[in-house]
Amino acid sequence: MSITRGKMRNCVLIGILVTVGLVFLKCDAFPANEGSYMMLFCKLVTGIVSYLGVIWFCTVHALNNFREAIYEDPHLVFSNWNAVDSDPCGWSGIFCSMAQDHVIKINISGASLKGFISPNLHLISYLEELILHGNVLIGTIPKEIGLLKNLKVLDLGSNQLAGPIPLELGNLSNIIKINLQSNGLTGKLPSELGKLIYLQELRLDRNKLKGPLPASNGSNFTSSAYGMNASGAKPTGLCRLSQLRVADFSFNFFFGSIPKCLDYLSKTSFQGNCLQAKDPRQRSTALCGGTPPAKSNPAQSNNKHRTVDGRDKHKSASKPTWLFVLELVTGVIAGSLFLVAILAAIQKCKNRSSIIIPWKKSASMKDHLKDHMEVYVDTEMLKDVVRYNRQELEVACEDFSNIIGSSPDSLVYKGTVKGGPELAVISICVKEEQWNTFLEVYFQKEVAELARINHENTAKLLGYCRESSPFTRMLVFEYASNGTLYEHLHYGEGCQLSWTRRMKIVLGIAEGLKYLHSELDPPFTISELNSNAVYLTEDFSPKLVDFESWKTTFARSEKNSGAISGEGSMCVLPNSLQSRHLDMQGNIYAFGVLLLEIISGRPPYCKDKGCLVDWAKEFLELPEVLPYVVDPELKHFRYEDLKVISEVVNLCICPNSSSRTSMKDLCAMLESDIDTSITAELKASSLAWAELALSS
Repeated sequence: MSITRGKMRNCVLIGILVTVGLVFLKCDAFPANEGSYMMLFCKLVTGIVSYLGVIWFCTVHALNNFREAIYEDPHLVFSNWNAVDSDPCGWSGIFCSMAQDHVIKINISGASLKGFISPNLHLISYLEELILHGNVLIGTIPKEIGLLKNLKVLDLGSNQLAGPIPLELGNLSNIIKINLQSNGLTGKLPSELGKLIYLQELRLDRNKLKGPLPASNGSNFTSSAYGMNASGAKPTGLCRLSQLRVADFSFNFFFGSIPKCLDYLSKTSFQGNCLQAKDPRQRSTALCGGTPPAKSNPAQSNNKHRTVDGRDKHKSASKPTWLFVLELVTGVIAGSLFLVAILAAIQKCKNRSSIIIPWKKSASMKDHLKDHMEVYVDTEMLKDVVRYNRQELEVACEDFSNIIGSSPDSLVYKGTVKGGPELAVISICVKEEQWNTFLEVYFQKEVAELARINHENTAKLLGYCRESSPFTRMLVFEYASNGTLYEHLHYGEGCQLSWTRRMKIVLGIAEGLKYLHSELDPPFTISELNSNAVYLTEDFSPKLVDFESWKTTFARSEKNSGAISGEGSMCVLPNSLQSRHLDMQGNIYAFGVLLLEIISGRPPYCKDKGCLVDWAKEFLELPEVLPYVVDPELKHFRYEDLKVISEVVNLCICPNSSSRTSMKDLCAMLESDIDTSITAELKASSLAWAELALSS
């Protein structure tokens, strides 16, 4: 709680700083002989306006945090959420007050959003309704929601939330409706909910809540048709909810007896539990984990209540005295601070000294409002994936000294496990302080995505490593011993790639992409499809890899979110995981560029020739000059193969992405027209026997 209160306090402090800065500036707007009342009025108005501006800033910040906590948005709800827009009233699912000065409602229901509930939503201080029903939200309910004093409706039903119901929800003093049904909530029902005196509807059905229903009616307590009326001892827990009309506790694991103050509810509100009720619709003893606990002793309960009541009466008798002293001291302190502030402001105005404007340090505002969330691990998502420990990978990779690749964001090590396959270990270069829950979810999702891939022309993910000390995030793949296709094409080893061998590589890549696009559900795309993403085995069989896939955790550019690459780029890196299935057209364009790279031996871009696609277009359009596209290092080639390759390339790089042919059809074209048999090799070149001897 101290963290969240600190965040709110920081927002208030920022408002005060901005207010003081504006007050100082406004002093210069009046001559020295102006009336003090006018100056004070100016300061007061300026302070109010600036404080409201900070509240609005906190609101926009909280909404952007909320969006960042969502890692899948299949219905593109956030398509019009602009991070640089200071007015969120036009954003999907956001509703503002009549004056358009406060966000009062968030309603994004049935949108299949996957992700977390950002705790920073508590910064939207005027929020009255938070409705996120029918999504796929995971993690826990942030306790910070209890700080939303104006909240009237909280609907988080039909998600996949876990963990206990926060005790802090008992601080929602204006709440009318709470719906947490159909989640995976655990733990006991907090008795603090009894403080919600305006609560009319409470739906907690279909969770995994347990324990007794926290409710005691005291003595001489009777229920009415629509609520509770007490005579005698004060009710506790749910029995205090005098306005409660609808409640559903069904299909949990509550035990004990049904409180008498709740017997006006329908019996179906309690079915599917472990309650001591004469109702065949309760769970069996086996499902309840044994015999339910015995009822508590009513006498003890009554004595306890009497003691508590007596103590309360004693406290109430002494309450006015200490309350008066507290109010007096608080008033003196507040008055002194106010007087000091006024004197300081007057002195500043008189001295006309140089002014430090607080908002020129606005970069620090984001630091004050920086997220702080516990890292969440979805064990269900990764249950079928092997988890390596850092120590065994360190041994396999020779103390992480055997580096075979690197980039600004990752290192690739080669490792060998005794009695196992050779490994390619990709270590993500990120500092622990830069890692948060959102990045962790992306990492876990990528591991799960890569683990479901199983094809002879795709790299096999063997497992992952996740440790906190030292901070480690690694992906472990099966190693392909012949390096990348890029190395063979551009580092002087292109002579090893005969025409037939290149055609086999083309067919293998096409088969792999066809599998990823049409045989996996949902489809999978390669984040950066190029010759560096194609590894070759000992027999030059291609393996598509997605070593850079984890970059989706960092590349979260809003302006390109969900974009599909078009002409002039190989493949736009998907900025969120939901764009995996949207980027197939980008992969197809990149495949066309890769085909040109394979047959020409030229990189996708070079300073002398420019873009490979632009250079090759003039040859692709004229059959008589088509052979000039072929790598000059090749001694021979089949014109029939070259012709079908050129046709496929033209289909791939078509400017209109919607008219591009699918990988399934492209693969069929290549397989039907390209001949990689020994007979075709012999016909094509008199040197074929020598090449066959070299390759054997």
